[in-house]
Amino acid sequence: MPSKIMHVWDAELGYSTVHLANRPPGGPVEIPPGTTGGEPVWGVWAVDPGGREGVWLIQHSQMEWHSSAYAIDPEDVATLLDVAFHEWFLPNPNDPLALQDLVAAQILRETSDFPSVWTPGVPDEARREAHLERIRLVKERIARVEAAPRQDRQDALLYVGSRRVAPADPLEPIKTQTRLDPVRVAGKRAYLEWRRATADGPVTPAFELKPPATFTGMVPG
Repeated sequence: MPSKIMHVWDAELGYSTVHLANRPPGGPVEIPPGTTGGEPVWGVWAVDPGGREGVWLIQHSQMEWHSSAYAIDPEDVATLLDVAFHEWFLPNPNDPLALQDLVAAQILRETSDFPSVWTPGVPDEARREAHLERIRLVKERIARVEAAPRQDRQDALLYVGSRRVAPADPLEPIKTQTRLDPVRVAGKRAYLEWRRATADGPVTPAFELKPPATFTGMVPG
């Protein structure tokens, strides 16, 4: 059984920030070149095992990337959500502290030869099955995200004066209202395929390319 249970209470739609250029009264809105933002963002209200409240933000584009990276059907929002939630708990193979956790270390050993999103020459089905197996192991051994009891959620709505009826599934708004554009997903998939095909080419140095399992200022012996 997983040691952590994250309880979901509610889901609400919002939008990311977008900065628009100043416009004269009555004039058209001009969006500066390169401006980003203004995409749908789902805020998922959750309570962690310690009783701490927080909002889990899931951007629309995040589900598009998961769909393209692991060949998950864009209409299978339930699976995309499951991946988005439980990916957060995946052990990091480049984190030396993860090896001190027996459960995390075992998962890393069992999945060490699994293909990643960047592994070239792997069929989409194999990439998808590998990642869903990672998610299954996390849910089984580390953490699981599940709905808070419906009566508790209904009592909370009554407490704040809301007339809403708590749905059986607090993620129902996301699952029933999210629609991913298959063209956007296909575009992201084409980009990932290009990155895989050119992985052996010149690489721009970056902080992330430092040797794994080392701290700043240390020289591997």
